Amino acid sequence: MSDDGDAGARAKLVAAKKAWARAGRLLTGRPDPDRSLRLPPGQRLVETWPVLDLGVQPHVPLADWRLVVDGAVVNPVELDWPAFMALPQTEDVSDIHCVTQWSRYDNRWQGVSTSVILDLVKPLPEAAHVVLHSHDGYTTNVRLDHFAEEDCLLAHAHDGAPISREHGGPVRVVIPRYYFWKSAKWVKRIEISAVDKPGFWEVRGYHNVGDPWTEERYG
Repeated sequence: MSDDGDAGARAKLVAAKKAWARAGRLLTGRPDPDRSLRLPPGQRLVETWPVLDLGVQPHVPLADWRLVVDGAVVNPVELDWPAFMALPQTEDVSDIHCVTQWSRYDNRWQGVSTSVILDLVKPLPEAAHVVLHSHDGYTTNVRLDHFAEEDCLLAHAHDGAPISREHGGPVRVVIPRYYFWKSAKWVKRIEISAVDKPGFWEVRGYHNVGDPWTEERYG
């Protein structure tokens, strides 16, 4: 597809999703703030893993891959692939809940815990937020304390295989507590910030937090 075609597809996607936000699409009005149910309100269970993006799937060779972690930190770093893989590795199993209504249970992730990254860079006392930057120009924001939770990681493998390009490989973020738009694909920079900086969808009508159990789809 040409660049013009990519831009046109992206513009149509963004317009459609902004319309969903205005209309409150998929909202049930039956939140489950206590998380007594495994499937959040308005979601449907799927066995496959749907592919969603902005019309671009960046190809990032491992030899060229870099992760920058900077901002309000004592020790900003830039990791190449060998340095990233040399960090302590972890495995976690969690569910995915996408704002477009599908959920997928029991995803097995392998990668580096976000707490390992934060211990490496040492956020400053004023640090309170994280902005995730992707190779396709996408950004999204999360609270620092939620980013640091024990089930959050920078994943390079899913269900025993390297994460494919279409799903955000070589490395994507996994933050299970939120709708999956917060788990940025193709991550290239983690910006630690003293102030909140709403990202791509957050400034286009989507909720700034994105808790599936309280139906924070739009805001």
